[in-house]
Amino acid sequence: MQFVRNILKAFVRRKPIETSDNETQLKRCLGPIDLTALGIGSTLGVGVYVITGTVAANQSGPSVVISFLIAAISSIFAGLCYAEFGALVPKAGSAYVYSYISVGELMAYVIGWNLILEYIIGTASVARSYSNYLDYLCNNRIQNFFLQYISLPKSQWFSTYPDILAFSITMLLSIMLTIGIQESTRVNTIFTCVNILVIIYCIIVGLFKIDFTNWNIDSNVIPAGVNGGDGGYFPFGIRGMISGAATCFYSFVGFDAIATTGEEVINPQRDIPIGIVLSLSVVTLAYCAVSAIQTLMWPYWDQNQKAPLPYVFDQIGFPFAKNVIAIGALAGLSTSLLGSIYPLPRILYAMANDSLLFRFLANINPRLKTPVIATVISGLFSALMAMFFDVEQLAEMMSIGTLLAYSLVAISILILRYKVETNTENELCYETKQSLISKLLNLESNKQPNRSTSRICLSLIVTTCILILAFNLVTYLNDEQMYNLSLSPTVMIIFAIIILALFALIIMLSRQPMVQKEVSFKVPLVPLVPLLSVFANTYLMVHLNHLTWLRFIVWMAIGFVIYFSYGIRYSVGYKTKKNNSNNIP
Repeated sequence: MQFVRNILKAFVRRKPIETSDNETQLKRCLGPIDLTALGIGSTLGVGVYVITGTVAANQSGPSVVISFLIAAISSIFAGLCYAEFGALVPKAGSAYVYSYISVGELMAYVIGWNLILEYIIGTASVARSYSNYLDYLCNNRIQNFFLQYISLPKSQWFSTYPDILAFSITMLLSIMLTIGIQESTRVNTIFTCVNILVIIYCIIVGLFKIDFTNWNIDSNVIPAGVNGGDGGYFPFGIRGMISGAATCFYSFVGFDAIATTGEEVINPQRDIPIGIVLSLSVVTLAYCAVSAIQTLMWPYWDQNQKAPLPYVFDQIGFPFAKNVIAIGALAGLSTSLLGSIYPLPRILYAMANDSLLFRFLANINPRLKTPVIATVISGLFSALMAMFFDVEQLAEMMSIGTLLAYSLVAISILILRYKVETNTENELCYETKQSLISKLLNLESNKQPNRSTSRICLSLIVTTCILILAFNLVTYLNDEQMYNLSLSPTVMIIFAIIILALFALIIMLSRQPMVQKEVSFKVPLVPLVPLLSVFANTYLMVHLNHLTWLRFIVWMAIGFVIYFSYGIRYSVGYKTKKNNSNNIP
């Protein structure tokens, strides 16, 4: 029984919001340019040089431009929520810290544990992509050498050979991060500038070879044996375009690295929102422009290549562009790798600092002002995965942690906007004199929130999120009939009920009074924007395959063993609660 009570307490115990940005062991040295470059570098890599071509060939066709735009809008919703929290809570730890403050310790641990998985797999996959791209430029000589001398048995999980190059690249960047974040961000900024210049070069040169007939290809022109759909701008239909948007969404993952820099930014309340908004804006323009030029230059059905962008330039008669693109690709992959590995030790540091993970991970080197132990351990784990594992088999696992974190941050914004911790003078009057309908619709136009309105808003938020999840599940179970406009009457009634209920709940939530707190950046159109973020994220989550969810359950089982054997007894939240109870006379 005591164990159950401890779990219930862990659900609700939270950290207070500490807005003071002076007390930190980390070195404050980052400005808005560094943050914007970190966000762009973390995001603008594999998506430009690989994903655009594969999505165009297999899912969206020329409408890959719209796919990227939809994915960008979904990411911007999440980015705005991160920006407000970054201004409100200038601490290392990103979504972990945000959820600890607003939702509770146990959920914060779940988010933090999944972010660790996201960044480990993200780092390993980018390192492997980096190695593969270098191997491609060397005509597969690296792969052939290792297959001949150090090959591994064939397996569904492991690589066919140990990728020593990927291991070395990851460890090199980990050592660079231990030396200092300022030096690392300078390298990141230089590589990001090179990457952007190469992308601009591709757009300008490609303009001379665009052909608008490639956006309206007749199905008879597509060669036999090639799955090119029905031709036109939507060769695979609206469903293909939406499916492509789900794939393109993962090209925007990485901007949240900015949110982990809270204790290393000179002016976090101002610079973190600027960095997130600017980086997402630049990345959106780059993805849409490159995808438009690429599909206008060459037929979409012939872009399913390992390196589609240099392939397209080679086909249109500009083979010299291949070398320029190779430079940009390596620069882009370098910044993506740095952006993937940089947040990981900061998450470990934040969780260990709260004693949810082992305390030695929070040790800061007094001379370098960086979490050296956490950086080396996280780099070693990522390097080993990049070396031995076929990361493509695990790639979707990264998305669960990301999408779950995005959803929790959006929900946390809603909770904090409507929640108060102290009683107000008019609470008793509000509690006794108003009917339930009057409270739900705030018919007396109450301007100040209180405990009663906070409870009502929490109930509305939870109910709305459950209905959003139900809507996405019904959509997933009936997607074929939905895209073919052949829904059964029963399903249509269920959709109508859920939509009407959501509409009513959003109206009631928008009528409730919000906390009026001065912050340098606030999410606009609350509660609509955070709820749209929850909708987009849960839509993508329900479409992940069952093996991904199975691996997620295994990872969470390991995490819960650590939490219930260590974190729940030594956490800062537990000690605070215990001290408060001892001080009660």
